[in-house]
Amino acid sequence: MKKALKIAALALAIIFVAIQFFQIDKTEEQTDAKEMLEASVRVGPDVSMILSKSCNDCHSNKTVYPWYANVQPFGWFLKSHIDDGKRHLNFSVWNTYADKKKSKKLEEICEQVESKEMPLPSYLWIHRDAVLSDSDRKTLCGWANEQKGKIDARMENAPIVN
Repeated sequence: MKKALKIAALALAIIFVAIQFFQIDKTEEQTDAKEMLEASVRVGPDVSMILSKSCNDCHSNKTVYPWYANVQPFGWFLKSHIDDGKRHLNFSVWNTYADKKKSKKLEEICEQVESKEMPLPSYLWIHRDAVLSDSDRKTLCGWANEQKGKIDARMENAPIVN
């Protein structure tokens, strides 16, 4: 029994070392300034700070990878979350979205932060500075609702093309 445990532990150690050779790709996509959120939406310093500390790592091409991204399988888990976050919302390609999609994303931002679904609880375990205060949530929702209203008004006033 003792020998079997030693063999199992050795096998796990070899596997752990072996998977370290399969690192995640941390290369960020090039960002065109004309496509970024700030190119078409007013983002005040307070909102910018909130987005920077709590959202941009997973929802922009400005990801700052922590040290543990170099340790597998944690890096794989992290990369999967980041890729999923960008698939749902990427502030670095905001202006590639249609107005209808922008409006919906702004609505979802408010819903997600009010319900405390975002930032993800698993992200907050290590990134304690990303926790949103009630004031942060109110600021972010106020901004999102204001921008959504502007986009919705623009869509309502757009000429109908046949």
